[in-house]
Amino acid sequence: MPEPVRVGVVGVGSMGANHVRVYRELPEADLRGVADADADRAAEVGDQYGTRAVAREALLEQVDAVSIAAPTRYHYPLTRAAIDEGVGVLVEKPFVEDPHEGQRLVARAAAAGVPLQVGHIERFNPAVEVLGEVVSGRDLIAVEARRLGPPVGRNIGDGVVLDLMVHDLDVLLSLVDSEVCHVDAAGTRDNQYVAANVGFEDGTVGTLTASRLTQQKVRELSVTTEDSQVNLDYIDQSVHIHRNSAPAYVESDESVRYRNESVVERPMVESGEPLRRELAAFVECVRTGERPAVTGEDGLAVLELAREIDGLAAENAVDPMVRTA
Repeated sequence: MPEPVRVGVVGVGSMGANHVRVYRELPEADLRGVADADADRAAEVGDQYGTRAVAREALLEQVDAVSIAAPTRYHYPLTRAAIDEGVGVLVEKPFVEDPHEGQRLVARAAAAGVPLQVGHIERFNPAVEVLGEVVSGRDLIAVEARRLGPPVGRNIGDGVVLDLMVHDLDVLLSLVDSEVCHVDAAGTRDNQYVAANVGFEDGTVGTLTASRLTQQKVRELSVTTEDSQVNLDYIDQSVHIHRNSAPAYVESDESVRYRNESVVERPMVESGEPLRRELAAFVECVRTGERPAVTGEDGLAVLELAREIDGLAAENAVDPMVRTA
């Protein structure tokens, strides 16, 4: 067995605490400590998972890799500090606030030879990995994603596009091997509900909806190809493939009914916690020097597209107080 990679976590709110939990469980990781601007919170999480709460500067001197799960506005300085210490970084999504900051971090990490991974966790959902295998090499027509849910009971700094839709934008860009050529979007209720359309040069169309106003939690994605419809449920970690559709009108009891039959395949999806798979992959790339599964360039591309959608949604906002005659 190789020596475990020494790891730490900076920012131990709800997501950061989960990073701490998973690192504690990974045999290939040696959790050395946690850091947070809130010293009491750091101590609480450290005690819960049997590790130390230390100052950020001291933590970076003791680890080979670090997760940064602080609020987005702190991602740039924290990631830069880790890179300058030669420490591999997994920075939670969204990558940074400003794309120019992201460009500087990508260049800085490359010059230092430091792994830089962005935490787009759905890439490590087992169902997404199966979906990628199913549609690989096929002519894509459309990708449709819905990420909906009710209002949350805590303050989230990022809007619904940068907090929720970014997951599906990352999956979309990973599936479509073409450049974006058209984007439009509309939002309502202070962009708490946003619908977006993304067109690609190869003719593929992406349709995405994200909401914090929907009284049902939905995490679904569908891919239409020339010969199939592939439906994915992120929550159930399931994939259904519809092929050989045969629509027909059938006469029965002196009436005519429409019937559509197709072959439905349900490929095997290995269950697994996406965060555990994500952190295990990150630790492995730090140990081996391999390219991260989700690079800084990937995170930057998603950020730029998400910011464009967010701006268009605000610009084309539907005011619920305005009534037309």
